[in-house]
Amino acid sequence: MARPRTINRERVMECAEQLVQRDGAIALTLDAVAREAGITKGGLQYCFGSKDDLITALIDRWITAFDSEVQKHTPPDASPADKARAYVQACGQLDDATRTRIAGTLITLLQSPDHLKKIRDWYANWLTNDVCHSDEARQIRTMIFAAEGAFFLRSFGFITMPDAEWHAAFADIQKLMLPKEAARPSKT
Repeated sequence: MARPRTINRERVMECAEQLVQRDGAIALTLDAVAREAGITKGGLQYCFGSKDDLITALIDRWITAFDSEVQKHTPPDASPADKARAYVQACGQLDDATRTRIAGTLITLLQSPDHLKKIRDWYANWLTNDVCHSDEARQIRTMIFAAEGAFFLRSFGFITMPDAEWHAAFADIQKLMLPKEAARPSKT
């Protein structure tokens, strides 16, 4: 008797991302993903259940990978500002293929309030902190908005720039955070 074939979930998600990158978000169907991955539609459904479950797995994968990358750039005992700088650094270091894959699949999120909620909750974690209404918090929010805006402008092809200029722009974004002493209003 033949041993049952094991389906590699990571490989299936890579195939789904490649499909979206190559053919657009509209191409993300269970049939197309199964064909791309070289498995049966039944095998795909066994692994992921539904298209929504596959998209949820993709979102979870990106969040985990991005958060892990941010963590690599976050010093021990990091302040909210340190974490924001690490976020900006991680965002600026995503390669073209990753940006395209993420942006293309994010388009599919517009079809599902549940998927949007997952992303909103993730952003809320980044944009809410202990000093929520301070100058520092506003600077953190501005840094994250600038990084995300640049990310989406480049990912959707609205702007093009050489890598050196891209990295310089992200270095400038990181400078938006003033030292704590400079951010405090003077007591005169």
